[in-house]
Amino acid sequence: MDTELHFQLKITTIQAQNAESVCAEIAAYLGEQTGMTTRFINDIPWQERERLFDAGEIHINWMCGLPYVRKADAGAPPVELLAAPVMRGERYAGRAVYFSDVVTLAESPFRTFDDLRGAIWSFNEPNSHSGHNMTRYFLATLGERNGFFGKVTQSGAHQTSLRWLLERRIDAAAIDSTVLETELAANPSLRKRLRRIAVLGPSPIPPWVARADLPAAVRHTIREALLAMHTTSAGRAILRRGRMSHFAAVTDADYDPIREMAKLADTVSPWV
Repeated sequence: MDTELHFQLKITTIQAQNAESVCAEIAAYLGEQTGMTTRFINDIPWQERERLFDAGEIHINWMCGLPYVRKADAGAPPVELLAAPVMRGERYAGRAVYFSDVVTLAESPFRTFDDLRGAIWSFNEPNSHSGHNMTRYFLATLGERNGFFGKVTQSGAHQTSLRWLLERRIDAAAIDSTVLETELAANPSLRKRLRRIAVLGPSPIPPWVARADLPAAVRHTIREALLAMHTTSAGRAILRRGRMSHFAAVTDADYDPIREMAKLADTVSPWV
């Protein structure tokens, strides 16, 4: 094997916490398939993981499309798309997309997005497309650029937004559809407690991203292993546990919709 491949490849995710276990499995799988030594980094806060990726101390990062386009457009750190997951389920239709599911309590009076005027809203964090950018984009398309919600709070994570909703601390939130589906699969009783009143999207799904200054042979090898993952029994088992069908090839242009949505979202008065 090329000597360029003989080093420890550090992999992380800044996705929701309930995606970390499958990311760890994929990291180990990539090591087994390529012969590289891989290490999954998740023992530090996600903000520190992103900082280490930006500094070149972590090589591969499964990240939201919004920070990806910001890094790509800034040119620092240098980044390159590897692949993106295609989720199982009819709503995904074999595409590398996801949605922002607007959820409230099943017992609430809210039935439509417009019913949320004056309500208490929560978003996970400002660099999230599904929890923050997408909602602000949607408000802009409605001509609602200031004061639609009565109060807006930052939770720090999709799963925290869900917990706050169940604790009746907030009225509604937009949750990454893959995060919500994982939570519902793990806790089926939540289906009776939550109501989805709107679906925003689809949007390009969070991609797997490499530092562009990784050796080209490493980037190529990892990309090919991801794209072929559904062709091996071990790979299919991991994908199934992650509610994924396969990985798809993606290009920077595939994330242009997020760029365009961010431009319009920025016309809405800041929440933070």
